[in-house]
Amino acid sequence: MKQGDVLNGYAVTTKPTNAGGGKCVWAFATRGGQEFFIKEFLEPKWPLDTSPGSAASKERRRADCLAFEQRHEHVMDRLKSDAVGGGNIVTAEAFFRDGTTYYKVTKRIDPSNLTTLAPLSTHQKAVVLRTLALSLQQLHKINVVHGDLKPDNVLVQKRPGRDLYTAKLIDFDDSYLAGQPPDPGTVGGDTLYGAPEWLDYIRDGTGTDGAALTTAVDMFALGLMVHEYLTGQRPGFPPAFSSPADAVRAGQRVTTNPLLHPDMQHLVLTLTDGRPRRRPQVEAFLDAMDEESVLEYPSSVTGHRTGRPSGGRPSAGRGSRLQINMGPGRGTSPGTGGLPAPRPSPGLLPAPDAERAEPESRPSRVRFHLDGRPPAAPPPE
Repeated sequence: MKQGDVLNGYAVTTKPTNAGGGKCVWAFATRGGQEFFIKEFLEPKWPLDTSPGSAASKERRRADCLAFEQRHEHVMDRLKSDAVGGGNIVTAEAFFRDGTTYYKVTKRIDPSNLTTLAPLSTHQKAVVLRTLALSLQQLHKINVVHGDLKPDNVLVQKRPGRDLYTAKLIDFDDSYLAGQPPDPGTVGGDTLYGAPEWLDYIRDGTGTDGAALTTAVDMFALGLMVHEYLTGQRPGFPPAFSSPADAVRAGQRVTTNPLLHPDMQHLVLTLTDGRPRRRPQVEAFLDAMDEESVLEYPSSVTGHRTGRPSGGRPSAGRGSRLQINMGPGRGTSPGTGGLPAPRPSPGLLPAPDAERAEPESRPSRVRFHLDGRPPAAPPPE
């Protein structure tokens, strides 16, 4: 793909770049007077009859390409059927192959100029986190795992005419049906936000069944992201490990910043539990966001802004009140202020719909305990 190309009717108007694109390059394009974002996949490549390689090799590569097409089209079909009234999920306009190369197109969206969520009020932050969770809930209800949940794949946009911001979930290129991920060599994700079971899968596909990769993979990433949104950094982990998942799979616990509310620290610890079935579902996270005080900094630690992770369990002068309801069938398939703004990425955003992100005026359901026990203290540093 290059500037000036016309691909399936889309005229490429900018020089392609791979900035933030992973295994893709992207550019802007126009068609019918509208502006679009177009992504070119660097792999797989469909072998033409004239392409190099033996007939057997071409047959194997074509089978890989057909599996790639099927996964994308299946997820796209599910998202379209679930998108009515959603408003916060980015969906594709087109997915096609031109010659040997695959492309995906979305409408161009200009995100908010907001570069940090630090100036936002507690309620505004709650709306951002709830709209993110509501999009994730839509995804999980149709038994789809995002597969690459991280700040880069979230857009924060100001609602027209309102003093609120919403989070838009984008980039479903690495999504798959819960328990049915692609082969270990092709499954997507980011090691800094990946879950321990995902890390097991990509490192030793014969030792971890793909059935272990459920929607709980996304919840592990969400725990890391919330901590990063509220403190400016992911939870801490021992330097001997390469990522939070790497530490957790070795039996360690991530450590939380004492700047956070004790209930929020506990929520982060349960979301990043090494056992997928122990992680809260997205509905429990939404319940927690109804109690907006968990997004505030307790007065006892408001002067502590070093940003260093705590070495122990969440500190509090009282018992935590946050109750996390794991819900039936947890982890099964299909039962299964300093916020750095997510780096904007282009994408298609349906009409904004943040009304459900504003907690209703009702008694809070946030009461704490998990199986009657607080989380185990992390091991000594």
